[in-house]
Amino acid sequence: MARTIGSHGPKTMEAIRKAGLRLIFEHGYAAMSLRQLAAEVGIQSGSLYNHISTKQELLFDLVRDHINELLRQLDRALQGKQRPADKLRAFVAFHVTYHMTKKREVFIANSELRSLEPKNYEEIVALRGAYEQRLAAILTEGVAEGEFEVVDVQVATFAILALLTGLTTWYRPGGRLTKEAIVAAHEKLVLSSVAPTGTADRASQCAPSPRSGLARR
Repeated sequence: MARTIGSHGPKTMEAIRKAGLRLIFEHGYAAMSLRQLAAEVGIQSGSLYNHISTKQELLFDLVRDHINELLRQLDRALQGKQRPADKLRAFVAFHVTYHMTKKREVFIANSELRSLEPKNYEEIVALRGAYEQRLAAILTEGVAEGEFEVVDVQVATFAILALLTGLTTWYRPGGRLTKEAIVAAHEKLVLSSVAPTGTADRASQCAPSPRSGLARR
């Protein structure tokens, strides 16, 4: 690879982050070396230390920045939403859309959590907890206002997040369904799972034939 122009500027740091993200995703944190990273970027190994002090620092920064961006964008997506159902629909749409475009970041944030040193691990877990709490608060509000029926908010929070994040294991751009159809399918799954029993029954009776809904491409 051609040598990166300059070894101190923000462009080099961005190249290090992008290369690190790809190498950790493809080979795993433990297998990636700083020598390999430097070669990928096109700089001398020693020049890496102008930007990062350790491989652990790079991993921590990548995961922390990912979750902070997740929180920022979620809060933006929830702005102006009043009813719990509207907030939950917005949460689902945001989470699904974001995770369709950030496969590497999501994979690393989940699979390499174990590779973080204790202090870094605690900070990331706290940030993840803040994101989970956004969803838990929506569910709690919905239960209080009679819009949702949830046996246990914490269990429902973890179950919904597992469902929504699971698409990163099977989603491929250009597949049978459009992004909009995938979002709509997840919205229906989540909203129907927390709807009061009578409402869910009526909704299932009025649901359109499967052949008329998401069968695109």
